[in-house]
Amino acid sequence: MISTASGPKTVVTGYPAATAGSSYPYPAPPPASYYPNGHPPPPPPQPLYYPAAYPAAAPPPRYNTAFLRRLLSIAVALFLLFGLITLIVWLVLRPRLPEFTVSSATVSGFNLSTSQQLLSADFDLNLTVHNPNSKMGIYYDHVAAAVLYGSDPLSETSLAPFYQAKGATTALRARLVAVGMYVDSNVVKGINSDRGRGDGAVRFQARVSAWVRFKPGAWKTRWHTMRVYCDDVPIGLRNGTTAATTGYLVGSTPKKCVVNL
Repeated sequence: MISTASGPKTVVTGYPAATAGSSYPYPAPPPASYYPNGHPPPPPPQPLYYPAAYPAAAPPPRYNTAFLRRLLSIAVALFLLFGLITLIVWLVLRPRLPEFTVSSATVSGFNLSTSQQLLSADFDLNLTVHNPNSKMGIYYDHVAAAVLYGSDPLSETSLAPFYQAKGATTALRARLVAVGMYVDSNVVKGINSDRGRGDGAVRFQARVSAWVRFKPGAWKTRWHTMRVYCDDVPIGLRNGTTAATTGYLVGSTPKKCVVNL
C-alpha cells in the first residue's frame, strides 16, 4: 500500500490568506510619529439628518372691528328711528278699538234632549259694529262668530270680510245652526235650570274673532288678531209656565261686548 504525506488542509473562507507574522492581511496603521502632534486626527463629522419641517399654520383672519361696530350702530339707530316714527304716528292718530254690541238675538227651533244630551237650535244674532276713529278706517278679515253656553261651544260660523270707513257703523248678522249637537251634562242641567226661572232667560255667550288692520290715509298697519267677548246674552225661552222653542233677547238695551286686540 502506498502512503503519501501532505500538509494541513487550507480552509477556504473567501478572505485573503494571512501572511507570516501578521494576524490580518490589512496594512498596519502608521506609527504615532507619522502625525504632527503624535495623535491621529478625529474622524470627520457625520452629516445630521432632520425630518422636513411642517409649514406654519396660516394666521386667523382679522376682522375689521371698526366696520362691525359701525354696522351695529347703524342697525340700532334705524331700529330706534322706526320705533320713534311708530310712536309719533300712534300718538297723532290715537287709534281706538271698534265697539261691538248685540242689538238683537233670536233663537228658534230650540230642542234639548235631556236623556240623550242633544241640542238643536237656530241662533240669529245681530251685532252693531262702530268705528270710533275719525282718522282711520278698519279692515276685517277671517271673521268668525260662535255661540257658547258657559265655556262649551254650541255652534260657530264664518262671516264675510268687510271694511269700515272712518266713524262708520256696520250691522253684522250671524246665523248659527246646531243640529243634534252633543252637549255635556252640565250644559243640560244649566239650561234646564235657567228655563225654570221666572223669565226663562238662558244666558248664552257670543264670540267674534277677526284679523283687523287700521288704514290711516294711504298707510296700512299690519294685521292684528281681534277677539270680541259678549257675555251673558239673555234669551227668554219660557212661555208662561212651559218651555218655549223660540226666544228673544231679554231687555230693550243692547248688550255691550268687550273687545281685545
